[in-house]
Amino acid sequence: MKTEGKLLNKVLSIRFTKMRKRLVLGFASVVFLFILVISSDSDMIQRVTPFLGYAQERDVSCYEESPTIDSIEQFESEEGTISERRIFFHETSCFGEEGAILNARQACAVESAAMMNPKTTVYLLFVSPVKFANASKEIVRQLTSYENVRIRHISMERYTKGTPIEEWYATDVLKTSRWPRSHMSDILRYLTLWKYGGIYLDLDVVVTSSLEHLTNFAGAEDWEDVAAGVLGFEKSSLGRRMADACLRDLKTNFRGDVWGNNGPGVITRILQKLCATKYARDMTTVRCHGFTVYPPSTFYPIHYKKWKRYFEETDRNSTFKMLEDSLVIHVWNKLSKDQKINVGSRAPYAVIAQKHCPKVYSHCGKVF
Repeated sequence: MKTEGKLLNKVLSIRFTKMRKRLVLGFASVVFLFILVISSDSDMIQRVTPFLGYAQERDVSCYEESPTIDSIEQFESEEGTISERRIFFHETSCFGEEGAILNARQACAVESAAMMNPKTTVYLLFVSPVKFANASKEIVRQLTSYENVRIRHISMERYTKGTPIEEWYATDVLKTSRWPRSHMSDILRYLTLWKYGGIYLDLDVVVTSSLEHLTNFAGAEDWEDVAAGVLGFEKSSLGRRMADACLRDLKTNFRGDVWGNNGPGVITRILQKLCATKYARDMTTVRCHGFTVYPPSTFYPIHYKKWKRYFEETDRNSTFKMLEDSLVIHVWNKLSKDQKINVGSRAPYAVIAQKHCPKVYSHCGKVF
């Protein structure tokens, strides 16, 4: 019996050792895959979004709602009277009965654009037709104190009419998306620039210099990839060609299961064709037939891997040194949205906000 017991224990020990090795190997493989994913500079957020739980709410029923009496004034009513210079922001969230929410960081982006570009009309376009919540009314009041700020609602059914994506959008393509609100933002940036020309900006930026001298342009996120958070297509021949090509690429290559395919993916693919090169570092203005791809230091001076620099007071001097050549900073909201900053902080983001969106910053409460 003792011999059999020893034999059984030996067999169990061997099996346990093998099982433990398999578990360790499996865990190591998962860790290696994750490191491989996040170490890639190519559209990181697209790849790690599912892992980090950034899938947005799928309810986009507000996109089909008609504006109420108290809704934001129809943007389309100003069609034909839009100023020659224009900057566009979009908010694609759906809101509850309490009303639309515009947080301080989003408002800061709009104020900084208006403040640094006084000869440009700055449009904040909402897809949700509801009125503003009480919590946002003071910030909205501060924004609209700028004569060049316009906050408007758009109806997608009307907004797409007469465009290359009218029939495609009407097929309810957003219902195939895992992140419909994010992909609506992708659609709108190219659609708005196709309709009116101008500059598109994400709502997680701060504009720190004038953009009024820029024409047809985009910005490199790094020396391989082009980003879509800052784009400019003018009403020139080149701008029209770019906008049209981007809309048609969006329609042809739309992927509802790949987060970044329809935003940075679109502008990257079009520029690879226009410039006849794969990498952003080789996309010179000459090679791109007059279209400018600015270096990372212009619009994305802090790489997404180092986004916390904007929120840390330590080593702030070296952070500001990295921002010296930038026209815009991009704080990577998908990663930083839960990072709090107390008003009065000396963190770079707070210092920049206090200077470039002073009205919003001074009326946002204790936390920016």
